[in-house]
Amino acid sequence: MSIRNIVLFVAISLLTFNSCKEKEKNTTDLAEYKTPLNLPPNILFILCDDLGYADVGFNGSTDITTPNLDQLAQDGSIFTAAYVAHPFCGPSRAALLTGRYPHTIGSQFNLPANGASTGKGITAQEQFISVPMQEAGYYTGAIGKWHLGETIAYHPNNRGFDDFYGFLGGGHKYFPEEYRQQYKRQKEAGAKIINDYVLPLEHNGTTLQENEYLTDAFSREASRFIREAKNKNKPFFLYLAYNAPHVPLEAKKEDLDKFKHIEDKDRRTYAAMVYAIDRGVGNIVKNLKKTGQFENTLIIFLSDNGGHTGHGANNFPLTGRKGDTWEGGYRVPMFFHWPNKIPKGQKFDFPVSSLDFYPTLNYLAGATIPENKILDGKNIWEAFTSNQNPHDKETLFAMRHREGYTDVAARQNDWKAVKVHQEPWKLYNITNDISEKTDLSTEQPAILEKLVTETENWSKTHTEPLWFDPLYLEQMWNDSTMATFNQTFKISQD
Repeated sequence: MSIRNIVLFVAISLLTFNSCKEKEKNTTDLAEYKTPLNLPPNILFILCDDLGYADVGFNGSTDITTPNLDQLAQDGSIFTAAYVAHPFCGPSRAALLTGRYPHTIGSQFNLPANGASTGKGITAQEQFISVPMQEAGYYTGAIGKWHLGETIAYHPNNRGFDDFYGFLGGGHKYFPEEYRQQYKRQKEAGAKIINDYVLPLEHNGTTLQENEYLTDAFSREASRFIREAKNKNKPFFLYLAYNAPHVPLEAKKEDLDKFKHIEDKDRRTYAAMVYAIDRGVGNIVKNLKKTGQFENTLIIFLSDNGGHTGHGANNFPLTGRKGDTWEGGYRVPMFFHWPNKIPKGQKFDFPVSSLDFYPTLNYLAGATIPENKILDGKNIWEAFTSNQNPHDKETLFAMRHREGYTDVAARQNDWKAVKVHQEPWKLYNITNDISEKTDLSTEQPAILEKLVTETENWSKTHTEPLWFDPLYLEQMWNDSTMATFNQTFKISQD
């Protein structure tokens, strides 16, 4: 072989070797998205209360500014088809923390307010998402709204959370100088039942006097928890459940001043409440960075259900609002943020469910879920990081019992069947028709029948409610055919 040929052979070999190394490098980079770090991640789970689909900048808001949330969303992945398992507060939270549809564990309704739920709570037979993490060595915290049981057996400290700061009921006023006075007056008047919204906050079972605007207090406590986790040298799981922008609509003057351009009073106050959340999240991120935990923290942000359009929210382009099985009732804004571990700047358009958090987050934590634990969701991590549909050919359900009848919906891939307000079943290609404007039930009767049949079969897995809210619904449930779903699953109108 001539010298010239030898040189050419070596050059080609080197190019081939480098090309293979480059392919190997690229493969490794992609694999990093699919494999959790050996070091268990911190998990910061931020849940808003009644936040509208279009009430954050990253999801299309033009009048409410949320710069801190937008930055996290921009640097992470936005989920455009994220669903919760129920269209209002308590049942949605029960699903999130148990991994079960609330209808299958007797929590179809909110726990009754103002002392009426004493002795009741999400069954202790259902292990909360925090327990496997706690057993895996995580420092676990719950801050903010609970709404899952007020007595000792159902207290956050007995459901897998090392630290709890907040209130146990379904809502609360925001300004301490106001709710303290109202609480004092009710106590002095000898009231046997004190309104939940004015009760003192507590820290691990001990009541205390809070002096800050409620949203700011919860943000402050989140930063405190994060510092404690660092000092304990443990990974953390923090469930930060803001009660904003849930009513009562109450905002700080300095936040209101930023939204003088909004003429409607409710919308302006609501916007200021959302801004307070954003401001708080910004401070929490600063503390994560200051303690060196930001790079290994998965931040999840979403709402517990759709926004209440009667109280300042905007769900555009969705139809419906909180409580509905239209998209506006249970399709929520959501993002994941985890530097260098998830796709940056991606929009994930496939449907996911809040039921998926239990198996997915415990997988990332390296925690062991008991073999006998029933889960209605699935681990979506590999599908998410590969941009694949995690629920291909699987159906996601939503159901809300009203006074004497039931609203229900089912989505599988592109198709959604929905029945609301005792109207006939409708069918939508929800991928192309997110606003649910064009009913295709007559054009695609077989698809509608299939989805309705699946939904009826799912309903047979439900249990009797363990409580009712409002309380009079119990009598209605027993006296009518609500318990057997009336003719909810009848398609024909003759």
